[in-house]
Amino acid sequence: MKPTFFLSALLLGLVAAAPPAHAQNDFPAKPITMVVPFPPGGPTDAMARAIANEAKATLDQPVIIENRPGAGGNLGADFVARAPADGYTLMFGTSGPLAINVSLYKKLNYDPLRSFTPVINIGYLPNVLIVNSSVPAKDVRELIAYDKANATKLTYASSGNGASSHLAGVMFNGVAGTSFQHVPYKGTGPALNDLLGGHVSMAFTDVLTALPFIKTGKLRVLGVTTATPSRALPGVPTIAEQGVKGFDVSVFFGIVAPADTPPKVVAKLNHAFAVALQKPELAKMLAEQGLEMATSTDPENLRAFMRNEITKWQTVVKYSGAQLD
Repeated sequence: MKPTFFLSALLLGLVAAAPPAHAQNDFPAKPITMVVPFPPGGPTDAMARAIANEAKATLDQPVIIENRPGAGGNLGADFVARAPADGYTLMFGTSGPLAINVSLYKKLNYDPLRSFTPVINIGYLPNVLIVNSSVPAKDVRELIAYDKANATKLTYASSGNGASSHLAGVMFNGVAGTSFQHVPYKGTGPALNDLLGGHVSMAFTDVLTALPFIKTGKLRVLGVTTATPSRALPGVPTIAEQGVKGFDVSVFFGIVAPADTPPKVVAKLNHAFAVALQKPELAKMLAEQGLEMATSTDPENLRAFMRNEITKWQTVVKYSGAQLD
């Protein structure tokens, strides 16, 4: 084969493999699918739909939500990781598929850092420590003292093994020296029903879910699990402020695309979602739900945040001994 022929064939192959420049410039030319790796009707689904609806005006194309639940978010994440890297398939991800599951599951068909291109960090939802009225403690220090002074151990409900509501209790026990007993449920609803009924003592759950019960006085809030207070619960101190130093647990949200999505496409998506998040009505709604907005909309902010969360939860999962197939 002549060198000139070989070089021409190589160049043609590279051109064919690269996304056409005009396709990137014209993006998006059709509707975009955003996968939510959880069932419809939940807080993650509702948030994704609200943000997708507002992004439509800037993109001039609809962003269609597609629910692909299963395996703690892994099924939806794997689907997006294998999708074409053209910007038309995205995932509205959370702490589970983007940070926790890589340590929790024995086998994962994707890597949260290598399989995705970050688009935008949305923010995080603080968890809160809530207790049944039968628990006499009025703050975190009293709760710790009560646990250590009583042979009958306090129990905490979670939405399932390996969920942030489970691992928050593991982290609390490790830092505070308590011995709260974990009681897993199949979802947040059943867990809170048993908490309301007094079958378990407490729960570490997201502020959005807990708010109605706190406002009606059915459950007592002892502290916010994040390093900073929650805007949705003014006056409620953080757990860290009450002596459990370094305690910081939340559920974060971010939009990602398949790995190797072209930078121009990512930039257009990032801009559209950033504009959507600044719209007053959406910003107000998210704030009322307890969402704390990310400090930066730069895609690299999400990558750095994910890396930190993966490291943190790796330690907690190992300490808990939790492992899922």
